[in-house]
Amino acid sequence: MLSPAVVRSGLCALLALVPGAAQQRPALPAPMGVPAPGPAGDGPYAPQPILPGGVVIPLFPAGSSYLKADKVREAEVYNMSQTVPGRIGSIVNIHNPSIEWHPVDRSLNTGSVIILVAGGGHNTLNVGSESADFVPFFYNYGINTVILRNRLRRDGYDPRVDAVNDMLQAVRVVRAYAREWNVDRNRIGVMGFSAGAELTSSAAVLYDEFDKKNSDPADPYAGITSRPDFTGIIYPGPSPFTRSRTAPNAHALQHPMVPRNVPPAFLMCASSGDRIHALWAVEYYMAMLAVGAPNIEMHIYGNGRHPGDPLADGSRMTGGLTDRTGTPFGTWQHRFIDWFRDLGFLQKPGVETKAAKDLALYLSQPLPRPFGAGAPAPAAPKN
Repeated sequence: MLSPAVVRSGLCALLALVPGAAQQRPALPAPMGVPAPGPAGDGPYAPQPILPGGVVIPLFPAGSSYLKADKVREAEVYNMSQTVPGRIGSIVNIHNPSIEWHPVDRSLNTGSVIILVAGGGHNTLNVGSESADFVPFFYNYGINTVILRNRLRRDGYDPRVDAVNDMLQAVRVVRAYAREWNVDRNRIGVMGFSAGAELTSSAAVLYDEFDKKNSDPADPYAGITSRPDFTGIIYPGPSPFTRSRTAPNAHALQHPMVPRNVPPAFLMCASSGDRIHALWAVEYYMAMLAVGAPNIEMHIYGNGRHPGDPLADGSRMTGGLTDRTGTPFGTWQHRFIDWFRDLGFLQKPGVETKAAKDLALYLSQPLPRPFGAGAPAPAAPKN
């Protein structure tokens, strides 16, 4: 007969094999390192980094006429993911716009910088899928990144004025710190998504006007151009060439809305599944094509919807870098890298890019004749 001690020992061993039978497993710990907005205070709100290591710089100095004195102290509001702890989906209540700098390792550095401009219909700033996710993606190619936090319509701002000013000022600020950040002053561009692409397309043609308005010697960024060296216009909102806006005549090639040194552009959108955004992309492309601007590339995918649109299976279309249910629409970022490499932006810093050479050649030649204008009149015979 087994002794009571042996029986107890065997029973304990048996219970140890049954999950939860002898003791409860430890409770899961709470998520760590969750980003949070800073507190409101007596001075302008200090934006906090949304990714580890981010260097945050407000775009405008305290007291700037670009800021609302009665709002600039208010704290930003983060909308967090309900399923991924620590992931910021979007930010609202932005009154002190800023940039967040993320460099690459020196051994990888191409000197190129992409300023990421998230969408959200000017109602939210979707910095998760359309900004933060791109930092590690572009890191792999030696591309430095900057996350822009621009002001929103929902918070009382005019996107066509205030948010575009934020976009252009961001380019100037990044260029001002090019030496400290070891980047090439001639490789600073912007990539916008949806509403952010609306700002990007405006920044691509309005930089000269902005620079003239902000040329006061007292401005710490005076004399630094806000012209982007390249633009990524991803499933865009309306551009300055949209019919409901002050659109230039495609045949009036001297129109100031299309500057002679307009930067190269990469455009991407779904097709009939996102018809209105595709039309806006085509409008911008056609305006650039009409003036013969170099290095304008566009990809319109046959299968795809705008981020957030409902799909047949009851889910919704995703944005940014997501796979998009395995369709070619989900691989557009690799087409961008192809274009970016082709233009020379993945070379070592300081080497003149193909984009710069092509622009110099373009500027040395006369404007192309408007479509349908016919051949130039023959020269008068010489005596």
